[in-house]
Parts: sequence; structure tokens; C-alpha cells
Amino acid sequence: MLSSPKERPRFPQQLLPSAVPRRFPRTIPPGEKHLCLPESQSLRAAEALCVLHHPHAAFLSTLPQDIRNTVGNIPMEWYQDFPHIGYDLEGKKIYKPIRNKDELDKFLEKMENPDYWRTVQDKMTGADIKLTDEQVDLVHRLQKGQFGDVHFDPYEPAIDFFSHEVMIHPVTNRPADKRSFIPSLIEKEKVSKLVHAIKMGWIKPRKPKEDTPTYYDLWAHEDPNSILGRHKMHVPAPKMKLPGHEESYNPPPEYLPSEEEKLAWEQQEPAERKLNFVPRQYRCLRAVPAYSRFIHERFERCLDLYLCPRQRKMRVNVDPEDLIPKLPKPRDLQPFPTTQALVYRGHSSLVRCLSICPGGQWLVSGSDDCTVRFWEVSTARCMKTLPLAGVVKSISWNPNPTICLVAIAVEQSVLLVNPSLGDKLLYGATDQLLESYVAPEEERVQPVQWVAATTEEHGKGIRLVVQHSRPVKQVTWHGKGDYFASVLADNSNMQVLIHQTSKRWSQNPFRKSKGLVQCVLFHPIRPYFFVATQRYVRVYNLLKQELTKKLMTNCKWVSSMAIHPGGDNIICGSYDSKLAWFDLDLSTRPYQLLRHHKKALRSVAFHKHYPLFASGSDDGSVIVCHGMVYNDLLQNPLLVPVKVLKGHALTWDLGVLDVLFHPTQPWVFSSGADGTVRLFT
Repeated sequence: MLSSPKERPRFPQQLLPSAVPRRFPRTIPPGEKHLCLPESQSLRAAEALCVLHHPHAAFLSTLPQDIRNTVGNIPMEWYQDFPHIGYDLEGKKIYKPIRNKDELDKFLEKMENPDYWRTVQDKMTGADIKLTDEQVDLVHRLQKGQFGDVHFDPYEPAIDFFSHEVMIHPVTNRPADKRSFIPSLIEKEKVSKLVHAIKMGWIKPRKPKEDTPTYYDLWAHEDPNSILGRHKMHVPAPKMKLPGHEESYNPPPEYLPSEEEKLAWEQQEPAERKLNFVPRQYRCLRAVPAYSRFIHERFERCLDLYLCPRQRKMRVNVDPEDLIPKLPKPRDLQPFPTTQALVYRGHSSLVRCLSICPGGQWLVSGSDDCTVRFWEVSTARCMKTLPLAGVVKSISWNPNPTICLVAIAVEQSVLLVNPSLGDKLLYGATDQLLESYVAPEEERVQPVQWVAATTEEHGKGIRLVVQHSRPVKQVTWHGKGDYFASVLADNSNMQVLIHQTSKRWSQNPFRKSKGLVQCVLFHPIRPYFFVATQRYVRVYNLLKQELTKKLMTNCKWVSSMAIHPGGDNIICGSYDSKLAWFDLDLSTRPYQLLRHHKKALRSVAFHKHYPLFASGSDDGSVIVCHGMVYNDLLQNPLLVPVKVLKGHALTWDLGVLDVLFHPTQPWVFSSGADGTVRLFT
């Protein structure tokens, strides 16, 4: 390799084929004349020689503007300090093109020059070359892994030069070498070494393989030195129980069964028998007959050993406390109700429903004894008893503190009752509001009938009667206190109705039935409406009049539902003793399923201000849980059961039928099938 560009020969080395020597020979063969040519003539001779021998040289010589660099295959960095970049075919210097374009000029040229993408720089000459269409197609074909020539056929039929037929004449008639007739000395030396190793016993011949199959006892190798004993997962076969006195040919009398015991043994299933044989007594050992089930039992024992998958359990040393989630202690989560404070007695049958006034002073309860009782919360005194025509299925006090009104579901009617308790101005203003209603000129078609109370009903406190076509099983108020919804015990599209008290107007929001509706609920803040069927909870947007979400409860039969005051979490109780907590922003499936109760859940409730929720069940208990919902959306709600409250006696297999929190205090009310209402504080 030459050291610098000045020492380079000035004729085209890269165009010379391999047959042409790179340097002219110094020695002249005999019989030939040596022509001494000047330098320019010698270069032309080399060029002519390239034209004769190089396949593309004739084409290149026809292009006068084609500049060829003759420096050969060298790193072009050697020329970076010189003004030229090599030498052409004439031996003249190829000067570097002037490049004074900055980045902005290059960018403008890239944007404006339509042939920029096909322009490449020749490293040998430094010039910019615009590729032709044929060259661009060639590059595309090579990038795709195709052949450079378009007309080349890679699948043309192959010519079999060496056919399977034995020919008379050989392909090459070269005479054989002399070494093919002489024995190899190297092989002779190797063979002599192997013979010597066999004689000395260093190499032993292979033993012939035995074709006889080998059997071994799978469970017999309990010796720790054996292969199976050293295996970590190997478990030795369990030993058979040693025979006892009952298997003796002459057992003691207490082991011999009586006739009744023999009869009972024969009537038992084979799997239930303590012994698989009846003990018998023989006078001597010679009188003992052969055991009829011997082969059968041996076979079963072998089958058990063969089929029983025994594996040694690798125990992991884990602290049990690490597996239990770290929950705060209940005493750190106070206040919550812990003890029974008052018992409200007076109903003669099971108390189905409870409701409390917004101020927390009065409590109302509905019972199967066809009465509604109004209680003073602090003293457990019954202030008023309202006898009705049927069983009270549901009751709801208006949540608006400026209105004193209670909705009661009885048979096929919803009664709007003014209890006339507390502030005279308050319940007087409620009567004035109801009496100020002016009927519209055109009577509208409604799914229900709004009927004013008679004089006798007015004296009891009843102001309006909303008559339905089917029995009503639930009634619930909207947070503003003007609208309320009722659920009918029907399987048609008339299951849910929404009523407006001020206009005495009712409407059926659903055109077709979505299943058997269990309960409904209004969202406390947004215009959403929750409808719980047996398996699902559907969330409807009342403004857009469309279905927003469908929650999968993972329960067999939903019984009750309650919504968090923030409006982003709801809980559902079910008859298969599960409580499902839903985070509406998280998923349509339960965030957590709580299985604290033994029997069916009848009612669930949230506290309006404290992070508490409760559930009442047929096992007679009320379980109070701490349910903290954080403002940080990335933090999951904290659910901790804090107290189990008991007090109700089970009646007709029914326990707690309804639970309700006090609006301001951390107290919980529960009504049960024993006809009592209890307050836990």
C-alpha cells in the first residue's frame, strides 16, 4: 500500500482486470522487443488495454464528460488536506468542487429542487450526480432483495452436467497420481498406535447391548443413598396399616359383631364401612379359608401406588402478617355507632321501612300491621299513628328542609302526608303550597291519577293520593324535593314512573322493559337516574335521555342500593349475601365485593356527612363500615368494617329489614322483623 498520494501511479488501476498485471514487467521475455514510450503515451496504452479487457470500459470511453478517478480503492480521507481529490485518465489532477452552501442553502435546495431526492455525491470525484430512472429502478430492486438485471430468470431450468447414467469415457482423462498407488504412511502410523492402545488395555471394545428389559420397584428405594432417595421431590410410599385384633382368626369377643351389627354393616355403602370385612372366629389356623378378596386388594394397592401423584410441597416461609393488608385500627376511625341506645316499640308486625326528616328530629316507620308511626328520635316517643288500608311497602321523607311531606307506598297508591310535626309555620307553608295548585285547562293523559284527599283523610294528614295501576313497592324523592319516583310490581314497561308534585304531572320514562326493576335512585348532584334490576344497575342521563353506563353487579339478585353523597360511588346489597362497592369513575365492575354477612342483605345506607356505610341482613346484624372516599382520583377508597351491631331477634327467618343513618349524628337506625326499631349510637 502506497504511503501518500504523490507516490500514486497515474494510470487507472481499478479498471485493470485481474489478468493484467498492476505493474509492467521488468524482465522482457526472449524473442520480444521492448518499446520505451513517453509517460503520456504509456497512459494511453494502459487506457487502450483497459478498453480491450474491461467489459464496461468501451462504454465508458465513449462518454467524453465522464471523469474517472484513478487512485484505486483507498480511503478518500487521505486527500482531505489537498485541493485535489485524485487523477483522471489523462493523469491530470481532479480538483474538489467548490462547496460554500450553508445549512439554509441546503434546506432551500431540498425544498425547491425537484431532483434533490435522486442526487447523490460521488466520493471519488466530489461531484453531484443525478441518477437516471434506470439507476433508481436498480436501487429499488436491490433494496427489495431482487436481482439487478430485470431480464434475469432465477428459475430457469438447471442443466444436469453429471447425470446418473454411467458414461463410457470419464469427464477428465487425467492419469492417476503416483500417491494413489502407494499406502499412506500417516494412516499406517495411526493404526499402529490404536493397536498398541488396545493391547495395553487403554481402549476397551464396546460391550454388546442387552436386549432383556429391566424392571425396578418404583417405591422401594427409600434408602437416601439410592438415586430415587437422593431426588428432592421423591416421596416414599405410605406404609400399610398393620393388622389389628379384628383380623385375627381368633379375635377377642368384643371384636365379634352381633347379628344387628352384621345387618347394619351389609346395608351400608362400601365407602362408609369402617372395616371392609366382618371379623370371624375359627377354632384353629388350619380351619381358616382362603381370603376371597386377596388378589382384588393387592391389585387396588398397586393401582393406588401407581396412580397416586405424590409430590413434596416446597413450603415458603412467609410471615402471615405480610399477607394481610395493612388496615387502620377501628378506634382510629371513630366516630361510628357502637352501642344500642333506644328501642322504639309499638308496631305489632314486622317493620319494613324507615325514613327520617332532614333535621333529624322525627322518624317515621311503616309496618305490616297497616300503620305508619311518627317517632321523636331523642325520646323514642310515638308522636302520631296513621292507620292505613294496607301493608306499607316503602316510605320516604321529603329531603327539602322547607317542605314537611312524607311519601308512603300502600297497595296501589302513593300517599303524600303532612305529619304536622314541629314548626307550625313549616307545615302550614307546605299546606299552602299544595293548595296553590291550579289545574291546567286541557286535561293531559297520564299513567296515574292524582286525587285530592277527602275530608276524613285530610284530618289524618293525607293531602294527595297518586293512584297507580299496579302495587307500588318503592318510592324515593329527588334531592330538590319536587320530583319523586315510584316502582311498580309489574314486568311491563310501566315499572318506573317519575312524578312532579308542584304540577301534579307523572310520566313513564321507559318505552320498554329492561328486566324486573328492584329499586331506583336519584343522583344527589347530577341529573342521573339509577335503575337496579336483578343483575345490573343502569345509569341514565335525564337531560340527554340516554343510557350512560351499565354496571355489572356480579350478584344473583340485587335487593337494595345507596349512593355516596359525593355521587361517584354506589353500593348494592344482594340476596346472595354480598355487598358490591362501585367506583363510577373507575369501572363498570365492582371495585370490591364484601361478604361479611351470612344471609341475605335487605338494606344498605350511606351517611350524608361521615365516611360511614351500613348494611342490614337476615342474620339479625347491622355491619357498620368505614368508607373513606378521597378527593385524589389516584387514591382508592378505604373500606374497613368497624362494628357489628346486634339486637334484633330473628322472626320467620327474617332479621333486619331496613337501615338508616341520622342526617347529622353518627347514629344508625334499624328496623326488624321483630316489630321494633332500634337506635345505635
